[in-house]
Amino acid sequence: MSANTSGEGNAAHDDVPTAAKNLGKAVGRSIGRTATRAAKGTRERIRSNPTTDRVYRAGVGVVGGGTVALGVVMIPLPGPGALVALGGLGILSTEFEGAKVARVKATAAAKKAAGVAKDARDRRRAHKAEEPTVIVVHPTEPA
Repeated sequence: MSANTSGEGNAAHDDVPTAAKNLGKAVGRSIGRTATRAAKGTRERIRSNPTTDRVYRAGVGVVGGGTVALGVVMIPLPGPGALVALGGLGILSTEFEGAKVARVKATAAAKKAAGVAKDARDRRRAHKAEEPTVIVVHPTEPA
């Protein structure tokens, strides 16, 4: 049995990744809807008791604030510091309107920065492709 390297694929075989991706999305949506319904009911019960609501909001503040602080500390280090900070803002934005506004602005700035970086990368690649290739051959010394 030989591998097909001509670039022509079996149509049924080529659809497997797409089908798996679609199935994964469908399962994710179903789980998301179920989790949203469960969380909504739980959150409504928490809001009905003022003491529990304060404790819950304090917990969200501590976890979200800690995540933001960790992300800010990680920014100068190699790794996903900015993403961790944005995740912390996401946690905070579930309960605090000010954090939601900050998250929306920070996410927009991150998307804009990613677009600028992608454009710069594309320009570098295009410029590199336009440069002629020079091959230097050094003559050998006679023996």
